[in-house]
Amino acid sequence: MDHDFRKAALDYHRLPQPGKLAIEPTKRMATQRDLSLAYSPGVAAACEAIVADPHAAYDYTTRGNLVGVISNGTAVLGLGNIGALAGKPVMEGKAVLFKKFAGIDVFDIEVDAEDPARFCDVVAALEPTFGAINLEDIKAPECFAIEAELRRRMRIPVFHDDQHGTAITVAAAVRNGLVLQGKALSDVRLVTSGAGAAALACVDLLVSMGLRPDNVTLTDIAGVVRTDRAGMLPNMARYASGTSARTLFDVLAGADVFLGLSAPRVLESEWLAHLAPKPLILALANPDPEILPEQVAAVRPDAIVATGRSDYPNQVNNVLCFPFIFRGALDVSATTINEAMKIAAAEAIASLARMEASEVVVAAYGGAAPVFGRDYIIPKPFDPRLILEIAPAVARAAMESGVARRPIHDLAQYQRDLERFVFRSGQLMQPVFEAAKQAPRRIVYGEGEDERVLRAAQTLMDDGIARPILLGRRAVIERKIHEMGLRIDLTDGVRVLDPAQDDDVFGPLLPDFQRLVGRRGIPPDDAAYGLTRRNTVAAAMLLHAGLADAAICGGSANWWRQVRYVLPIIPRQPGASRVYGLGCLILPHGTLFICDTQMVVDPTAEQIAEMTMLAAAAVTEFGITPKAALLSHSNFGASDSESARKMRRALALLRERAPELEVDGEMHADAALVTAIREKAVPDSRLSGTANLLVMPTLDAANIAFTLLKAASDGLPVGPMLLGMSKPIHVLVPSVTARGIVNLSAFAALEAG
Repeated sequence: MDHDFRKAALDYHRLPQPGKLAIEPTKRMATQRDLSLAYSPGVAAACEAIVADPHAAYDYTTRGNLVGVISNGTAVLGLGNIGALAGKPVMEGKAVLFKKFAGIDVFDIEVDAEDPARFCDVVAALEPTFGAINLEDIKAPECFAIEAELRRRMRIPVFHDDQHGTAITVAAAVRNGLVLQGKALSDVRLVTSGAGAAALACVDLLVSMGLRPDNVTLTDIAGVVRTDRAGMLPNMARYASGTSARTLFDVLAGADVFLGLSAPRVLESEWLAHLAPKPLILALANPDPEILPEQVAAVRPDAIVATGRSDYPNQVNNVLCFPFIFRGALDVSATTINEAMKIAAAEAIASLARMEASEVVVAAYGGAAPVFGRDYIIPKPFDPRLILEIAPAVARAAMESGVARRPIHDLAQYQRDLERFVFRSGQLMQPVFEAAKQAPRRIVYGEGEDERVLRAAQTLMDDGIARPILLGRRAVIERKIHEMGLRIDLTDGVRVLDPAQDDDVFGPLLPDFQRLVGRRGIPPDDAAYGLTRRNTVAAAMLLHAGLADAAICGGSANWWRQVRYVLPIIPRQPGASRVYGLGCLILPHGTLFICDTQMVVDPTAEQIAEMTMLAAAAVTEFGITPKAALLSHSNFGASDSESARKMRRALALLRERAPELEVDGEMHADAALVTAIREKAVPDSRLSGTANLLVMPTLDAANIAFTLLKAASDGLPVGPMLLGMSKPIHVLVPSVTARGIVNLSAFAALEAG
């Protein structure tokens, strides 16, 4: 690495505080009672429960979600035997990957013990702490004996990722590479460069999946692994060849798969001609592979190549596997990670690569949409769907193979529960998705050419949530669908309409549109232009005419301008004096709805009451009981300012008009969110627990609070949702994602029902 990158890496690890990990409490500790529950005397209840039933530790402690990443630093990737202490940054890095990708907590433990027996004694004694052990960066051949001994002694999964994580990911790449090359695993001949822990684990797993052992030839730094070699461990000896060949070159003839886990540049370009037709080359030495992909392309264009590097296609990366196989194993309290679970993980990874890529993957990799083929045989490491495919497959395999102590009885629900690691909106939106699926509605999208809309349309079709109508140029939409690798069928379920071309649809709408806007200073010719050239207008008119059940507009232009196009066409619902904007933020510790974030600058007390009732109805649609707090700088009468009096008048109106609504105010924001603070101020508050609907005195306050919370807490926004419209229509903000469009579409579909 160059000087600048090294400095940046050191600063990253040092600032703003040393290291990459911290421990945070999962329970609130704001009062003396909280402390007494967390520690003495309340903690005794949990301890006694575990004494009575040791498995209760999974209910009352973090054990079921805690992995030990443990190393002695004897084989740190690219650095060698640097020792336990110097290996700590690597173990911390592994810990944050577990947390980032699968929500698994980790203690990294560096053991200063090169002696395998001592190392095993230390780790085995830690069994009560962890739900599973991830062994990391332990040199061969000691790693084999250490893993075997710990698996024998411990009743929790022990997994050496350098072996099995690599093997699972390689197996997925091999499975898909052979599919594309038209070959069966049982028929191919495989040659390795490298016969260490990772290479042997790869071969073992491939054999479990159907590769014939007599079709395997191992080579390493000493040459071909032959039967006359002395001192081999059993897992190497089983693949030893009874051949006179001595070098890698000698055994390449006719090989279908080259598996490199060795050293840079050991595979020469001129040797490639000896490989079988349509070979699969996995050159996984890091950072410099056994041969560069461009060298292979120049000599063997029929080959498919994978490396361990992110700057080439087909990166074989352990992060594709280890967080998710542990997730599945922990969630069924597996006693081990067995061969069936590893095969299930490999097949799930391979299967995912054959699906179209998600929006998050595209964004993470520069906007290119990977499509299953020779340059995309394995998913990208940041594909958020990995957990949804791998963890359930591993959990199912654990149950079927008899190693699950706490079986999952509803795997479909389990997969839905895992969405909290993928899209934090998953848990909030699930009731909305389920309701929308009961009767999928026609939803028209004003920006049908937008890639985010197209990705959303794919998800909506796959999940049966809606029947999209895309406004835009058909040729452009068809081209983008192809370029993005989507499966949208424009002849079945998805309709494309072009306002500028489809006169048979939009021509009959023009007189009605002219009538709607004729007294708003828009002459007939301008009305025709607006209908055929402004897709937001066209979408609203389709909804107005009953040709769509809901409409989603905007996303690429000024939000207010799009709203102004909509309001003359879709009137307010009867009895609503204004239209309001409801924002939703999914935060690490819950969901907050905030109103009015978009529409009314300085609402009156009557409008505050009205927006609160409309917002409460919307919150209820999400399957959540609304708990509304009217926020102010004043806390329960502490100020007599006009703003405070406005919120008090609004509360009185709400108590009169919606006596069943759980609401209180005016109050500080901390009183809304912390029960103890509120109870100290007013013990008789009608609001119980934490408020989930925050109603602000002004648009400034609401919008500032919403955007500040979103930025400060990495909150995931849903909306804004327009409240008070007579028909379900919403306008997207420019920063919306495809998932945000899916969420808002499902809500609109529910409104349409």
